[in-house]
Amino acid sequence: MTDSTTPPAGEPAIRTIAMPADANPAGDIFGGWLMAQMDLAAGNVAARRARGRCVTVAVDQIIFHSPVYVGDEVSLYANVTKTGRTSMTIAVEAWRRSRDGDDRVRVTQATFTFVALDQGRRPRVLPSVGLDD
Repeated sequence: MTDSTTPPAGEPAIRTIAMPADANPAGDIFGGWLMAQMDLAAGNVAARRARGRCVTVAVDQIIFHSPVYVGDEVSLYANVTKTGRTSMTIAVEAWRRSRDGDDRVRVTQATFTFVALDQGRRPRVLPSVGLDD
């Protein structure tokens, strides 16, 4: 993981804007919404690595460092940190940038585990190519 003021290198897996429907009455974005965005980012990376369908089987060590507010741009960085026969571990970091500023702050981090599936929705062996795509 990176420090809390320097985003990871490379492009985010996804970017989105936090909207009013995603917030509680105090204007803070729901943690569940942020987790869903993180799962989407991890799923995007998992599908590329597996070259096909994958499912989330676990989320470990989710840490909420600071809040996200309505209007913030949320960038989600994800990378494969470990692979097994059918599974992969993906580290995800969520970073916020206010709509009127340039400073970025890491708001959440977690580790996701995905399993590659075949057409019958059973675990399948990960392809040997594309380890770091």
